[in-house]
Amino acid sequence: MQHGTKIELLRHILKEMSSVLVAYSGGVDSTFLAVIANEELGSRAHAVFVSGCIFPENEHIVAKKTAQELGLSHQIIELDFLQNPDFCSNPPDRCYHCRMTIFDKLKNIAIEKDLKWIIDGTNYDDLADYRPGLKAAKESGVRSPLIEAKLTKKEIRSLSKHIGLKNWNKPASPCLASRIPYNTAIKRETLQLIDNGEKFMHSLGFNQLRLRHHGDIARIEVDEQEMYLLLKNEVRQKIVQEFKAMGYKYITLDLTGYCTGSLNIGLNDTMIEVKR
Repeated sequence: MQHGTKIELLRHILKEMSSVLVAYSGGVDSTFLAVIANEELGSRAHAVFVSGCIFPENEHIVAKKTAQELGLSHQIIELDFLQNPDFCSNPPDRCYHCRMTIFDKLKNIAIEKDLKWIIDGTNYDDLADYRPGLKAAKESGVRSPLIEAKLTKKEIRSLSKHIGLKNWNKPASPCLASRIPYNTAIKRETLQLIDNGEKFMHSLGFNQLRLRHHGDIARIEVDEQEMYLLLKNEVRQKIVQEFKAMGYKYITLDLTGYCTGSLNIGLNDTMIEVKR
């Protein structure tokens, strides 16, 4: 199925829904979905950004600016995910508990605004990864139109660029808890530490990266194309100095490079099978 056919299918799906609340993160997928929903449904499409300590500090600022520039009906709400002990214990299905917290809140907003469906920006490629959030969406009656239209990440970026969305090449920015190994308790101070570390790395010119937190060990993942920058003596010394001041004893570079979902490696196959 070609790009043009898929986007027309997406438009058809959204039009049939008649009214939607978009779970909006400000990322490529949910922005693209919110824009197409706005084009098809106008005031019957409303985007909601969920803020909280598990997300990078500046994401809500970027998301709000993007929504305003695009003329999207939107709002920002804040949730304290650390009130949920099932999330804080950081089990392998952590994302399930996170998404259930989000969807429970979005359900209330959808009812208040008389919106028929809650939709999210999960794309077709996400089906190939370990995504316990898919189970939460299914149980909550949340639909994923990008999956229904079989739109991949590459296609969404291409279509976003074609229709003039400035964030078409924005790096993925999942919650900060994804940097902490499973079964290691999620604490507010750890999330802040990770956010500060990644902001510092971005300030040095790195684009796509992750700071994986392993106690007193910082495992840094950067794109292979950017490893040369990290190995420059001046840059390396700045990182070592900053991260040691943050409390890390050991600062390591993962030679595999940036890898989405790298903390899923080693999970039992039966655990990562997501019912669709």
